[in-house]
Amino acid sequence: MNTNFSGPKLFTFVLSREHGLAAGVAISSWFALQYMGMGVMKARKQYNVEYPKLYASESDPNGKKFNCVQRGHQNTLEVYPEFLLMLGLGSIRYPLISSIGGAIWLLGRIVYFQGYSTGQPEKRRYGSFGYLGLFTMMGCAIKTIYDLVRA
Repeated sequence: MNTNFSGPKLFTFVLSREHGLAAGVAISSWFALQYMGMGVMKARKQYNVEYPKLYASESDPNGKKFNCVQRGHQNTLEVYPEFLLMLGLGSIRYPLISSIGGAIWLLGRIVYFQGYSTGQPEKRRYGSFGYLGLFTMMGCAIKTIYDLVRA
């Protein structure tokens, strides 16, 4: 039995001006999601896809166009938690680099959505540069965790 246990180490986080940038990127992401959501609502009206249908049927002549808009938004929602996690963890120690990575990811998602919304799914690839931002945030998150575990 270990009798020398002194309890967990405590860490103090000091927030800097750069942490405000990370918060700004996180808030901006909400606006980007709203922009995409409004695009879906506009497409619902334009292509006459009523609630609660998530997607248009394949027999619908405008089905593919609507479904592309919907998928652009839906896919962003599917990866949004990992974006927030990587931005949050990475910005603990590396707020400026994580913020830049987050901004790149966010811009990439907007370009992805706009490309997908054309009804030509291959145009979503124009937003692929956003992965540079995601991998940057992921690197910062991994390094932050490593630094915390080693401390």
